[in-house]
Amino acid sequence: MRLVMVTGVSGAGKTQALHIMEDMDYYCIDNLPPVLIETFLQLAASNTNLNIEKIALGIDIRSGIDFAGIKTIISNLRKDGITCDVLFIDAEDDTIVRRFKEVKRTHPLARKGNLNEGIASERNIIQPIKEISNYIIDTTKLSIWQLKEKVRELFIEDNSENKFPITIVSFGFKNGVPNDADMIFDVRFITNPFYIPELKGKTGLEKEVSSFVLSSNESRKFLDKLVDMIDYLIPLYVMEGKGQLTIAIGCTGGKHRSVSIATALYTHLDKEGHSTNIEHRSLKAMRQ
Repeated sequence: MRLVMVTGVSGAGKTQALHIMEDMDYYCIDNLPPVLIETFLQLAASNTNLNIEKIALGIDIRSGIDFAGIKTIISNLRKDGITCDVLFIDAEDDTIVRRFKEVKRTHPLARKGNLNEGIASERNIIQPIKEISNYIIDTTKLSIWQLKEKVRELFIEDNSENKFPITIVSFGFKNGVPNDADMIFDVRFITNPFYIPELKGKTGLEKEVSSFVLSSNESRKFLDKLVDMIDYLIPLYVMEGKGQLTIAIGCTGGKHRSVSIATALYTHLDKEGHSTNIEHRSLKAMRQ
């Protein structure tokens, strides 16, 4: 039996994540009181007629005072040999506030007070659970379809090296550093095509720009060393049970150099057969 606890910040997308897992044939229960978790699992395991192999439980602050016992329950389950993963769904405070205002719902901890205070209080309470989570998804900039893709990547049945989900992100430092990146590489040492008149209006997705970026000895050496390091680290991450890897490549504006290097890295990993996704965040922001 595989068990996944789905938790996180109210308004971040836990319910959507549960729906996605239900579509992946998980037996899903939302807001099950923590004191009933172990009893439910015993019943599910003993009743062969149910034939439940994968379970996802939505656990959050709505459990009230019982939520404090979740960490102990998870620890006990793991000690008993039960595969208990924790998926933590998060989002930035401004996004949480906007979502609650859009749906005109009340935050569980802000029924008599300020929404921001309720969010802060919830974060303080659930931080210990976040610290023991196997997987963390930040939905701040994700559409429901992107969330679906990330959840499916995390809980694919094949845990082999080539099924290890890797996301390559290009970004511009002037727009802020991605808060979900496991590794960040700064490629602002590469000559900037922005100052080449015929390349300024193009992006790293276009051959003229990528060829220019990768034409110098410095950029080729960097890419070779980057590829070599990532190839070395992937099996080690898989062996240690890491659920996903996000590699961010940044330049000043996120339009030329970072896009070219990120695309080259993605092409290499894709040829190696890895489950790889690529996002060009600054280019996406330009189109919006």
